[in-house]
Amino acid sequence: MKKGLRALLVVALLAAVTVGALRWKLSGLEHERVSGDVYMLRGLGGNVAVLATSEGAVVVDTMTFAFQGEAIRKLAEELGGGPVQAILNTHYHLDHSHGNPGFDGTPKVVATERTLHHMLSRDADFWEGDDRKLPNTTFSEQYEMSIGGKTIRAVHPGRGHTDGDLVVLFVEDRVLHAGDLFFNKRYPNIDLEAGGSVRKWAATVDKVLELDFDRVIPGHGEATDRAGLRAFRDFMAELWEQGQRAAAAGWTLEKTLAMTRLELDEGYDTMEVPLLLKLDRDFVVSRAWQEASGAVTADP
Repeated sequence: MKKGLRALLVVALLAAVTVGALRWKLSGLEHERVSGDVYMLRGLGGNVAVLATSEGAVVVDTMTFAFQGEAIRKLAEELGGGPVQAILNTHYHLDHSHGNPGFDGTPKVVATERTLHHMLSRDADFWEGDDRKLPNTTFSEQYEMSIGGKTIRAVHPGRGHTDGDLVVLFVEDRVLHAGDLFFNKRYPNIDLEAGGSVRKWAATVDKVLELDFDRVIPGHGEATDRAGLRAFRDFMAELWEQGQRAAAAGWTLEKTLAMTRLELDEGYDTMEVPLLLKLDRDFVVSRAWQEASGAVTADP
């Protein structure tokens, strides 16, 4: 074998090993029982909920890659008592929905009508093809199903993270998956372009708090309780007050970032996707100012 070819094969082999190791690492999932028959799975992407029933599993969100979805499906089958019967996507973002193709069979896939709209318009390239596992059951306000003696209630409480987010209530277990309407001790992503709203967010969480639950799985962060969700609600209200004040005073974005003082974000962590997105205090203040000043409005 020629020296150049041998070197090329070595490089290809090393690349394959690196990709394989990275895929193995990204497929790794941590899980914990939140309450009753509900588990929370953590990995690269939004938190996943698994409900165990006598007829199989129900899954909320599927993380970022199809191979993660496959790993979630396998773990859900182990934890959930059988094949996955239904998937619920809390919203369209890739870190909550791009694992859908990793699920085999024909499970029911539930989302709001607006989430399906965003998938087909804002993320259309990914969802092309017959094996993508797009939502096949949609609703505008509320949807309920019963599987294996368990009641699963999906509710669209209003605008916040996007204009299509749903929350999922596992009725008998008194657990709520809030999706990205709740970032626990983390600065949230605010997708104004997809109808998200800092102004509406606190009122939307107020509607969520009217539901009957004890434990909460956030889109990102640790599982918590009603008090944890209420604290986040108060932070979003404070954020809007600051953004509205800055816009009313005619401040530029630069002045807004320099002058804004938040008090309810103590202990909040920054989330970052290198070269793509950094969710920190400057980001959320910018989004509040952009909405309040009319600098950014939702796409149709």
